[in-house]
Amino acid sequence: MSPSSKDRLLVWVLRACAGLSGAIVLLIAVFLVLESLPALRNVGFARFFSDPSWHPARYAADGAYNLAPMLAGTLLAMAGAVALATPLGFCAALFCHFYAPPGLARACRRLIELLAGIPSVVYGFWGLVTLVPLLNKVQPPGASLLAGILILALMILPTIALMADGALANVPAEYLRGAAALGLSRSATIVGVVFPAAKSGLFTGVILETGRAAGETMALLMVCGNVVQVPKSLFDPMRTLTANIALEMGYALGDHRSALFVSGLVLLALIVALAAAAEWLSKGRVYE
Repeated sequence: MSPSSKDRLLVWVLRACAGLSGAIVLLIAVFLVLESLPALRNVGFARFFSDPSWHPARYAADGAYNLAPMLAGTLLAMAGAVALATPLGFCAALFCHFYAPPGLARACRRLIELLAGIPSVVYGFWGLVTLVPLLNKVQPPGASLLAGILILALMILPTIALMADGALANVPAEYLRGAAALGLSRSATIVGVVFPAAKSGLFTGVILETGRAAGETMALLMVCGNVVQVPKSLFDPMRTLTANIALEMGYALGDHRSALFVSGLVLLALIVALAAAAEWLSKGRVYE
């Protein structure tokens, strides 16, 4: 087979894989819409954000279906974790590349990779038996939005750290030699040369960690208290959309079950909005 034939075959294989990925996402979206239709017909979309609380029943007229407190909890936990993990991940990557001796840098990278491989339920179990009692001593009940933010930040930290490490590794060596020739200090080189050259990879890491944070279930279910309310402080218990699905899908029937699929549809819309925002920023703001 000639090189050109191999290239054409590779192109078609890649196209097929891309098409298959898109088809899977489309099928998931269609499945969620079909499963959500009974609740959307019987309950109505407005009630998912206007009902007084979340107390679903098998028949729509007998229950309350407000998803807004759980959506607020999801967004607050996600935003807090991303705000905490992003600078820590950037600093870890910078330390490995520009400050640590080679042996220490390798050890740090292995440790970060190990953190990335730990199952989420292990993080949740550690948070339940260690972090929640510590927060309870500060302000009861301990299981709270703050506990969820801290556990979630620890879970997504390896994602942003490894993505930032890869982005920094791809900065051309000529840029660093040029900065050294100009007499720039290490900090000036990082701020003025490295970050602008690596911004696309850094931005991708932030998007990936945000998506991971939005979809996390087990750890947040274990440490956030599972109270359906909009948290008014960091120490208030709350429940996320993913935790709500995991808690109730096993016994839900009728409109209750369909309403949980509406929760999944809301999560999918959140991820789509995140991807659209990332695309807009990448074209108009970040990569220029």
